[in-house]
Amino acid sequence: MRLLARGHTLEWPRPPLIMGIVNLSVDSFSGDGLADVDAALEKARSLIADGAEIIDIGAESARTNRAPISEEEEAAQLVRFIERWDGGGLLSINTWRPAVARAALAAGGDILNDIGALPTDENARICAATGAALLIMHSIGVPKVAHTHVGYDDVIARLDAFFAEKIALAERAGVPRDALILDPGIDFAKQRADNLRIYRELEHFARFDRPILLPVSRKTVIGDVLGLPSPADRDAGTVACIVQGMLRGAAIFRVHNVRAAAQAVRMIAAVESAG
Repeated sequence: MRLLARGHTLEWPRPPLIMGIVNLSVDSFSGDGLADVDAALEKARSLIADGAEIIDIGAESARTNRAPISEEEEAAQLVRFIERWDGGGLLSINTWRPAVARAALAAGGDILNDIGALPTDENARICAATGAALLIMHSIGVPKVAHTHVGYDDVIARLDAFFAEKIALAERAGVPRDALILDPGIDFAKQRADNLRIYRELEHFARFDRPILLPVSRKTVIGDVLGLPSPADRDAGTVACIVQGMLRGAAIFRVHNVRAAAQAVRMIAAVESAG
């Protein structure tokens, strides 16, 4: 399996990649948002030094209890960061709005992390035109609107159908299959039982032969299971989810605490390859 991302080629089998999170926004759910581009650049460089191979930069919080910022403001923040980025690694652009995606990828992003569930082919066409990889995340409905009421008779079957549909849509729009990443969307329009089942049965999605990104970091489901209301207290639970995900085929982990995640991946890889 390989991933094509704007001139970069990544090949599997290999240990999972670590995607470090940089929130260019003051209202990140985990409390680590940064309003200043200089501070965000410094944070991103430190995450690369800690072991991140991808930086996921976003300027609009996905929190449903925060009003959206304008497309112009979101795009301007991202472009300022991208134009000054010099830290190496791949750069993932976290947005669901096509106008923002177009501006950010024109400035040089390598991956579009579309958390909008790809309702149309517009973002796919933008990726096809730029050569950027497209990360397709499962969700229901419009971003920044709470969908905590959503439930499934069979969440795995629902994800199967969703990924098949969206892969076909992206390929029709001109995105090569080798440029697609899949994300089951932990905590997005899912209940606790849905999230836990996805962790347990992640290897099911190997049938698509695409890298699976597992967004494990400080998730609400970890807080629910461990009784930890503060996201900052959930790093141990995050590492547990990394262990589970790595043993079940995850190819990329999106995390806040890159150092802990990178060390966990290295340790598991050493144990798995011993002898």
